[in-house]
Amino acid sequence: MAASSRSSAFIISCVLLLAASSYLSSSLVEAQTTPPLVKGLSWSFYKSNCANLEKIVRDQLQIVFKKDIVQAAGLLRLHFHDCFVQGCDGSVLLDGSASGPGEKTAAPNLSLRAEAFKIINDLRARVHKACGRVVSCSDITALAARDAVYLSGGPDYKVPLGRKDGLNFATTEATENNLPAFFSNASVLISDLKAKNLDIIDLVALSGGHTIHWRNKTMDPKFAANLKVTCPKTDTTNTTVLDIRTPNAFDNKYYTDLVNRQGLFTSDQDLFVNTQTRPIVNSCAANQTLFFEKFVFSMIKMGQLSVLTGAQGEIRANCSARNPSKRSSSYLSSVVDEQNGETECF
Repeated sequence: MAASSRSSAFIISCVLLLAASSYLSSSLVEAQTTPPLVKGLSWSFYKSNCANLEKIVRDQLQIVFKKDIVQAAGLLRLHFHDCFVQGCDGSVLLDGSASGPGEKTAAPNLSLRAEAFKIINDLRARVHKACGRVVSCSDITALAARDAVYLSGGPDYKVPLGRKDGLNFATTEATENNLPAFFSNASVLISDLKAKNLDIIDLVALSGGHTIHWRNKTMDPKFAANLKVTCPKTDTTNTTVLDIRTPNAFDNKYYTDLVNRQGLFTSDQDLFVNTQTRPIVNSCAANQTLFFEKFVFSMIKMGQLSVLTGAQGEIRANCSARNPSKRSSSYLSSVVDEQNGETECF
């Protein structure tokens, strides 16, 4: 009888322990231990001058994604490609100018969805109409990336705000040198991200989002054969998805694909091959809550790379173009006034 009681007590203890562990894991994303904030950013930056900012963005994106959920991936990639090149300053949104081609036309960015740029500028117009020109395009891009994650089934999380938009876009060379290549192995990626103060956990958590086809040497042969049917030659316009299990849902199945050697790119599959990153891949494949927690932390961390704040940068009136300089505005005003018989320059 005593032995039976001890056995029952042990079972109850185990159940309680598992329940507590489950609760702790599920609450981690909600409580979210976040990286330190960069000076100038705040969790409530627009509380006084654009309190409805996040509602405006999310409400519109719900409409967009209901029509085409694929746009969620496009917006998430846009934030990545912005932040990895001279920081999260909205420079990827700028069109080229007389000074040279913009970041959009660099080879790694040619696969960015044209619709993603339009969505950001549309959100900017809605926000500025409601609040005036007080919210930057780079902040809107960060919020759109968060909502792309959440509205496709991923975790919801707070985004520190207060970024300013950059005055210049990066050169083609700088863009190509700073964006991780889909053919890079894990060792190269680890080194590249370390230069940006991102570690191997950040690398694994943030990986994915490519849209270019690539076959790698460690791919499952049957999976590779099936891809050849979809993409039989190099000049094909056919496309395929990175996550073959749940392509339209933000979940941890991407890591399940890697464990099964069904990653599309070398930069994906080698995360499972590399001895440093493989344990993290296995953990994320086995525990979606853990993946969500790590993803949130790494996204907030990445979203603060070399941000412009305070008196730095500007708030663009159009996300794809820099604001006219005061000098240019004064010159144009002077010309117009002279044509009207006035000479005052303001």
